[in-house]
Amino acid sequence: MSDDVKIVTVDAANVAERGFFCYKSKPKSAGYQKKLSWLEQRFAEGMRIKILYEGERSGGFIEYIPGEFAWRAVNAEGYLVIHCLWVVGRGKGKGYGTRLVNECVEDARGAQKHGVVMVSSSRPWLADKKLFLKNGFEVVGQAPPTFDLLVKRFDDAPLPTFPDDWDERASRYGSGVTVVYADQCPYIEDAVKGALDIASEMGAEARTVKLESSRQTRDTAPSAYGVFGIVYDGELVSYKYLDSKKEQQKFSDLLSKA
Repeated sequence: MSDDVKIVTVDAANVAERGFFCYKSKPKSAGYQKKLSWLEQRFAEGMRIKILYEGERSGGFIEYIPGEFAWRAVNAEGYLVIHCLWVVGRGKGKGYGTRLVNECVEDARGAQKHGVVMVSSSRPWLADKKLFLKNGFEVVGQAPPTFDLLVKRFDDAPLPTFPDDWDERASRYGSGVTVVYADQCPYIEDAVKGALDIASEMGAEARTVKLESSRQTRDTAPSAYGVFGIVYDGELVSYKYLDSKKEQQKFSDLLSKA
């Protein structure tokens, strides 16, 4: 790693100063503050955030936690589970993603874990599997609509798994629009508001369900992403922010048919 590139571990002692990479330009926003409060509890559970800097500019980060406390719908006891990995802007194409993954792998080895787990997707909000396959991970499961379960295993421990009751999970939310969310990502605050605004415009019944614990997330989340989902009449509509006009229009059209 060149002299002007460093990786800093963010913990309870320095998170107020360093932040957690996302929403760094909006520290007073509701999403940022909710994530900050969420993190205060997660650090005690073994949460790690590492931010990569080029000089004074942050170029990427990784967030991971022991599987027993993961906020993804995955069974991964004894592993570390990566929540997020993001390299942005001029940091891309320099191998920084691999460096951040290796930070997690080395921490997992040092903690005598069975390995490292990642839920990936070809769609936004989760990293694509290509980076992980390049770094010795293997695909060991899939979940709808586009999720892959990847693992880099150090021993012969049982493989991590996805649940297999996705239809049942979604059906539990009943009729109307249900926005399921947690405070793990600072962008979720706006994502919830966006979905509810469209439902209101279309005159659709809508409610929110907040996931208050990692166990609740693993046991009840309607998608493998875990911490956000839009369910309509018992079916998963989206696991991500409706951040394009095409996605927003598609959701509006769905509600107009009710």
